Order: sequence, then C-alpha cells, then structure tokens
Amino acid sequence: FSIFSMNYGTFLSGGGRDRRIVEWDHALSRTGREAKLPEQTGGVRALAQGKGSMLLVGTTKNCILQGTLSLNFSLIVQGHTEEIWALAVHPSQSQFISGGHDHFIHMWDTMSHSVVWSKDIGEAVQSACFSPDGSVLALATSSGRWSVLDATTRQVYSMHADGNEVIDCIRFSPDGRFLAVGSHDNYIYVYQVDDECKKYNRIGRCMGHSSFITHLDWSEDSTYIQTSSGDYELLYWNAGVCRQVSNMSIARDLKWQTQTCTIGFSVLGIWPENADGSDVNTCSRSHNQKLIATGDDFGKVNIYSFPACQPKSPHHSYGGHSSHVTNVDFTPDDTRLISLGGRDCSIMQWALT
Repeated sequence: FSIFSMNYGTFLSGGGRDRRIVEWDHALSRTGREAKLPEQTGGVRALAQGKGSMLLVGTTKNCILQGTLSLNFSLIVQGHTEEIWALAVHPSQSQFISGGHDHFIHMWDTMSHSVVWSKDIGEAVQSACFSPDGSVLALATSSGRWSVLDATTRQVYSMHADGNEVIDCIRFSPDGRFLAVGSHDNYIYVYQVDDECKKYNRIGRCMGHSSFITHLDWSEDSTYIQTSSGDYELLYWNAGVCRQVSNMSIARDLKWQTQTCTIGFSVLGIWPENADGSDVNTCSRSHNQKLIATGDDFGKVNIYSFPACQPKSPHHSYGGHSSHVTNVDFTPDDTRLISLGGRDCSIMQWALT
C-alpha cells in the first residue's frame, strides 16, 4: 500500500495484510531489516518519517504507530474503524468513552488526547452512560443487549437483554437508584439499581410511543422521564410506576438533569428552516445550563444559548466532520465539547472560549 524514501537513501515498503515493513537499498535489494506490526493495529496503509530516525505508520484500522525497524512500534493514536454512536463523558474526570460498530469501546483522556484503555465488546455498541459517581459504565448494543461494568477494572457486573432491537439511549437517574433503557421496540425499560450499581431489577416498561425511542432525560428529582421517538413525539413518564404523565401542568414545571431530547419548547430554535425532523441527530446542554450544542446531518456542530425557544435562534456553526455528527456532550467543567462523526470515524474536541 505504501512506498517511502528515507532521508539517508533507503526505501521502505509497507505491505497490506502481512503487516510488514521492509527496508530496501538504493539498488532495490533488501537490506535484511524489517518489522511487523501487531495484529490488532491492522495492516500498513501509509509511511512517513518522524523526528530523527523515527518512523510514523498509519494503518488500515485507523491507528498511527511510532518507532524504528530495530525497536518495537508504539501506538500513539487509536481509532475506530466503523461508525461511532456511543459517547459517555465521565461526571467528574477529564475522560470519556466512545463506542462504535467496530465492537470496541475506548476510554479517552481529554488532556493528553490518548486512549487510557480499550475493550472489545463483541458486538456493535450504540449507546453508553456513566453512573452518577462515575464508578460504573453501562453499555447498550444494536442487538437489544446491555451490560454494566466497572469503569476502572472493566469487570462485567451484569448483563441483560430487552428485546432484540437497537438500544439508542441508556441513562442512570441523578440519584443512581434507577436506570432507563430506550429501545427501537418502542418501549422504555426501567430498572431499580442496588448494591452500588451492581444489581439491576426491572420494575416495568413504559408503553405509549408509536415509534422507536431516540433520546431520554431524567428529571432532577429522579422521578420523571422525558423521551422522544422516531416520529418526533415527546412524552413524559412517572418512572416509579412506568405510567405516562398526561397532566401537562405537572410536566411543564419539571426541571431536567440533562437535555438530550431534540424536541421540546426549550430546544424549539435548534431546528433549521424546512428541516425534515431527522436533520438534528443529537443535542446536549452544558452543565451550567447556559449553552446547548447540537450535531446535524451536514457534519456541523452548532452552539446555541439555552433555552433556544425562538424559531431560527442565533447560533455559531462549526465544520470539521466529513459525515453526520452522531453525538455531542460537554466535559464536566464545560470548557470542552466532544463530538462524534458517523462514517468519518472521527472524534473531535472543541474548546469553549
């Protein structure tokens, strides 16, 4: 896939599936020096010379390695190889989780821009969330299964299945006593959480949507849930009894811990003119409740003042992704915004100034 001329007159060739880098002299004869990349990084796609004798290698699995032919190569950039949908920002640390259809989740450090750890889940990851204290991570897949694991040791505490459809949203209540799971089977499953987020007992399911669940938010008192669906419907639920709230005098005064539902009075202005309802994929409110960020089908990340109640609210729009933006979220101190690209398999950090 790649041939590169070094400064001191030799050539390097990078193989594809064999993951080998071979050195050749000026007469195109082998010098006898070569290296082989680890299997998990993929084959050689691009070669470039770094500082001094260091060599930079780009691979078919969106990784960049650094090293020399005489020494081992070390991973300096880790990447996803398929669409990324899952994003969970740690509630107190400068770390976040990304998960994609390549079956991998990566824990990233926002300051060093590096991967802290990675794990192969075995199936496509669609959504994720941390517990309120950040000790536990919940992961939901495209097959209806979800699991809970320790955020530090990666030990799996519990595994469950709710139907066999995609789970687009999963979220702990602010007090950590409940977990809500929104599925493409049109139901929201509510679980009681015990034993420091290690045990989960289903207390019921919320029925009323006529299309798949796309987003959900908990009220600040952990009593109510608001959910949006694929047919652009916004419903409210009493989580403890899994009943729909039909009295709007109750729902209108509720304060929400997060704002990820793209439909509602407080986010009316995030929709562009003549939007078809699917143009805005995701939104997230800052922790200080002053801003709301959105990601759309045009590869743009947009920042609005919150609440955005007026049609066509003024905003700042930023480009960078070459594909639809699937998820956005703020870091705990609201100094940075994380955005995920879909098919471009990229993760971007934006500084808020």
